[in-house]
Amino acid sequence: MAVGAVTSTNTTHAANNSGLTAATSGNGMNYDAFLKLLVAEMSNQDPLNPTPSTEYVAQFATFSSVEQAIQTNSKLDSMMAVSALTQADTLIGRTVTSADGLTSGSVSAVRVTTAGVEAVLSNGNSILLGNGTRVE
Repeated sequence: MAVGAVTSTNTTHAANNSGLTAATSGNGMNYDAFLKLLVAEMSNQDPLNPTPSTEYVAQFATFSSVEQAIQTNSKLDSMMAVSALTQADTLIGRTVTSADGLTSGSVSAVRVTTAGVEAVLSNGNSILLGNGTRVE
C-alpha cells in the first residue's frame, strides 16, 4: 500500500478511513486483512502527531461488530431455510394450485432455490410458493 506525503493528521485519517471503508465493502475482508490495514495506517501516520490508540481500538471494535452481524445473519438465513423446508415438507402429497390458477397438481417434492421455496408436482411442473398459492 503506497502512501504519499503526509501533510496533516486529518488528511491521513481521511485517507486511511476511506481505504478501510473500501476494503470492508468487499467480501474478502477478514481479521488478517483488517490488521494489515491497521499496521499500514500506523506505519504511515504523522510521527509528530500520532493517532490516539483509542481510535485504533474503536476501529477494531467496529470491525468486530460488523463481522459478528454478518455471521449472525448467515446463521439466521440457515435457520430460515431449515424452517421453510420443515414447513414445506407438510405439502408433500397435497394438491397445490398456483396464484394465477393455471398450474395445479399433487406435490411430490419440495426444493429451496434462490427464488424461494418451490413445490415440485407429480406431473413435472413446479410452483413457486408465495402469496396466492392455494393448498388443498
